[in-house]
Amino acid sequence: MMDLPQNRFKQKMTSGQPQFGLWLGLPDNSVAEIVAGAGYDWLLIDGEHAPFDLRTILAHLQAMAPYDVAPIVRPVQGDTALIKQLLDIGVQTLLVPMVEDAEQARGLVQAVRYPPQGIRGLGTSLARAARWNNVPGYLTQANDEICLIIQVETASAMDNLDEILAVEGVDGVFIGPSDLSASMGYIGDAGHPAVVEAITAGLEKIRAAGKYAGLLCLDPALAGQYIDSGANFVGAGVDTMILSQGVRKQLQLFRGKEPAADESPQAGY
Repeated sequence: MMDLPQNRFKQKMTSGQPQFGLWLGLPDNSVAEIVAGAGYDWLLIDGEHAPFDLRTILAHLQAMAPYDVAPIVRPVQGDTALIKQLLDIGVQTLLVPMVEDAEQARGLVQAVRYPPQGIRGLGTSLARAARWNNVPGYLTQANDEICLIIQVETASAMDNLDEILAVEGVDGVFIGPSDLSASMGYIGDAGHPAVVEAITAGLEKIRAAGKYAGLLCLDPALAGQYIDSGANFVGAGVDTMILSQGVRKQLQLFRGKEPAADESPQAGY
């Protein structure tokens, strides 16, 4: 028999220090294993925009398992059946995109929990999460190890932030600067002062409500400002962008050229 796997993300968040993570968009599990040993606190497997399916997410989880890093999975959408499958393969922390209001948030709380607190279907004999029925008491303990992070990324969702934060069972809220900037009329300009102001106010509200507060910010100076405003987990990079920028710089060095300045670190994400 085996012990219930502990939620590494929740454990790391007890440190009181900002937790830095990296976005994973390359579905080859060798990438996940390489990055897992780099020292990030958490890694997010992006099933919303990157070409992941259930098997490639599982392979990433397996590759990351030996390392002291917390996996987070962002599904393509907050679908109850998909969430059930992700939980069964061992996902314990979910970041669900494009949540607009408290009603959606309540439905997601239900989806990630077993009855009577929720509606998650039972199938532990097939579930890696339960080590295929080798974790005693899994059904009565599993809810405690789930972490549900709601992603708000539109102006209307930000208007509904207070109501979303009041939903019991929401562990954290993640602000999506790129989509938020687009919905506010500043597409491609997540560093616009109006967007920064909205994000800063949102982070302060999230922390005041006692929830985890996060966002993706590729500008170190701006990330520091957001941490001062309450962000306690920050996406600090994207694997595809690091590879794309790195290979161009390497070639420019060998051709005797000065590396070109990168585009705005927020552009395109």
